[in-house]
Amino acid sequence: MTTTTDVARAAIPREPGIDHTLALLKEGYRFIGERCQAYGSDVFETRLMMSRVFCVSGEDAARMFYVPDRFTRRGALPPNALTLLQDYGSAIMLDGPAHRHRKRLFMSLMQRQSIERMTRLATEQWRARMDAWEGMKQVVLHDEVEGILCRAACAWAGIELGAGEARERTIEFSAMIDGAGSVGARNARGQMLRAQTERWARGLVEGVRDGSLDAAQDSALAVIARHQDENGKALPLNVAAVELINLLRPTVAVARYITFAALALHQNPQYRDGLAGGDDDKLQCFAQEVRRFYPFFPMVGGRALQPFEWRGHLFLPGDWVLLDLYGTNHDPALWPKPNAFKPERFEHWDGNPYTLIPQGGGEHDSGHRCAGEFLTIALIKSLARELAAMRYVVPRQNMWIDLGRLPALPASRFIMSNVQPAY
Repeated sequence: MTTTTDVARAAIPREPGIDHTLALLKEGYRFIGERCQAYGSDVFETRLMMSRVFCVSGEDAARMFYVPDRFTRRGALPPNALTLLQDYGSAIMLDGPAHRHRKRLFMSLMQRQSIERMTRLATEQWRARMDAWEGMKQVVLHDEVEGILCRAACAWAGIELGAGEARERTIEFSAMIDGAGSVGARNARGQMLRAQTERWARGLVEGVRDGSLDAAQDSALAVIARHQDENGKALPLNVAAVELINLLRPTVAVARYITFAALALHQNPQYRDGLAGGDDDKLQCFAQEVRRFYPFFPMVGGRALQPFEWRGHLFLPGDWVLLDLYGTNHDPALWPKPNAFKPERFEHWDGNPYTLIPQGGGEHDSGHRCAGEFLTIALIKSLARELAAMRYVVPRQNMWIDLGRLPALPASRFIMSNVQPAY
C-alpha cells in the first residue's frame, strides 16, 4: 500500500549509493549546491554517516528552515564538530522559550555601544602591531589577526591577559576553529586544546562568582557568570564557561573574513581608495560582499520537531535537514554573476534575511541566526579600512582557496611584506 508520505518523498530527488560522507569531506562547500544544480531542485535526499538527510538550498529553503521552533539543532551536527563550535548546554542546543531566553543574553552584549567598543579595541590592537610588522620580513596576516582579535575580545569581555596567556588562548581558539570541519588530527588537536580553554573559562566564571576575581558589572564575563536561566537559576559552571567561549571563539574566527578582505583588496584594488577614505556606505557594501562571496560556514543542520510540508513534501519529526549557506549566497537566482566580487550589488539591497545567510538566516531574536553578526560586519569594516590605508607588498604566494577544506582559507593565509602604516 502506498501512503501519502511515500508519494511525497518519492518526488524528492534521491542520490543513489549507500553513503556519501566521503564525498562531503572531499567536496566541502560545493557538496549541496552542485547536486541541487544537477538535479534541478532545491532539495534532494542523500545519506551521510549512514543516516538519511535532506539537503536544501536557496531563499525558499532558508525561509522554510528558519520558521521558529520548526527545527532543533540537537542531533543535527556531528559530535566532533559540535564540541568545537558550540558544545552541549549552549544556546544553540536549546529550543523554544529556553533558547530565546539564553539568546537574549547574547543579544544584550551586542548593543551599539558594545560593538563600537570592541571595534575600537581591535583597531587599537591592530595599530599596536604595526611597529612589529614594519620590522618583519613577512607578515602572515591571518595568524596576526587571530592574535589581535583574541586580545581585543578578551579585553572587551573584561578579561586581563598577559602576553604569554594571550598567545596560548589564541592558539587554542584557532585550533577549535580550524578543526571543527575536519576529522583526524586537526579535530583531535582542537579537542585537546579546547579542554585547556574550558578549564581557564571555568576558573574565570568561578572567580567572578566567589568574588576572588574583580570584573566590571557590565562586562561580558560578569554578565555570563551571573546569568540566570528562564527558571531563575544560575547556569551550571561548565555551561557558563561554554557560553563565555562561545562569545570569544567566534570573534577570533572573524580573522578569516579579514584575511578574505585582504585578498579581495589585492584582487580588486579599485575599491581601496573608497575604503581608505572611510566612506561608511562603501565599507558596508564591501563587508557584506566579503561575507557573501567567500566561504565561512558551509551549511547548518536541524532535526524537525514537528511534521510540516514544503514543496509538496511531508517532513516528519526527527528528519535531518541541511541548509546550504554557501550555495544560497552563490545562488544566481538571488545574486546575478554570483562568482564575481561586486560590493556595489549591496547599494540597493533590501536586507532580506533569507538571501544573505553566511551566519544563518531568519530573525536574530526569535531564531538561531548568529547574535554576533553585526559585530562581524563592524569588525570587517573597521579593519578593512586599516588594510586599505596601509602600504605593503604582496609577494608571490599560493592564494588558492580549497573549497574542499572546512573551514577554508587562502593556502598562504595572505602574506605581506614591507608593511608601512599610512598614518
